[in-house]
Amino acid sequence: MSYDAVISNPPYSLDWSMNKSLAIDGYPLAPKSKADWQFVLEGIDQLDDNGAAVYVLPHGVLFRGSAEAKIRQRVIEEGHLDAVIGLPDKLFDVTGIPVCLLVLKKHRAATDTLFIDASQDFEKAKNKNILKPEHVKRVVETYQAREDVDRYAHVATFEEMRENEFNLNIPRYVDTFVPEPVPTLTEIMNDMSDIDAQVAHNEQELATQFSQLKARTPEAQAELDRFVKFFGKRAKQHREEQLTLL
Repeated sequence: MSYDAVISNPPYSLDWSMNKSLAIDGYPLAPKSKADWQFVLEGIDQLDDNGAAVYVLPHGVLFRGSAEAKIRQRVIEEGHLDAVIGLPDKLFDVTGIPVCLLVLKKHRAATDTLFIDASQDFEKAKNKNILKPEHVKRVVETYQAREDVDRYAHVATFEEMRENEFNLNIPRYVDTFVPEPVPTLTEIMNDMSDIDAQVAHNEQELATQFSQLKARTPEAQAELDRFVKFFGKRAKQHREEQLTLL
C-alpha cells in the first residue's frame, strides 16, 4: 500500500539488524547503531506519488558521516528533502535534546530545501519547554511562504548544500547571530572611570582593614605599616586622578 502522508517520531539512534533484505531502492543501509535514516527511507518508500512525510529526529541525522552521509546526499539529489525545521530542546518527557523535523516528499520538481530555525520560539515551563499556537503558526506560515526570513529561515539551493558537502546542520544556512552594539567612546571612558573608582575604594578598604591588625614583632609591625601606607597612598592617587578627570 502507499499513503498520502506519513508522520513519525521513531526511536532515536536505534540498534537494528542491518538485514540486507530491508535495503530500499539501492540506498545504503543505515548504520547498525543508528536506524534513523532507515525509518526515513521506509517512509519515503511508502508514499504515493503526491505524498509527504514528516519525521521528528535528533539533529545528528543532519550531519553525521559514513553511510548516513551517503543516504542524506542521495535523498537531497533526488529532491525528496522539502524542509528542515529546528525545534527547541526539552519539548518531550522522554528526552531533553533538541530535535528537528524533516519534511519529505515523494516527487518534487525543485531541488532546494527550506531551513527554519524555530529553536528560540517557546514558552519556558518548570521542567520543559512548550510550543504555543503562535510559535506553531509562525513555522507553518514560513513553510507555506517558502521565503528567506532574517535570522529565522533560508531557502537553500542544491548548490549551497553541495558546497557544504550535504551537511544539513541548520546554522550553516540560517545565521541567527545578533551582534552586540558597539559602545561609544564616552561609554568606554565612563566604564573605565567607574572601574578605577571601584579599585580605589577596594584599596582603601584593604588599607583600613590592615591598619587594624597588630603584628607580633616590631619587624613585622614595620612591614605591616609600610603595607598600609602603600595602599593608602595608591587610594589617594586614584581619588586625585578621578577628580582631575572630572
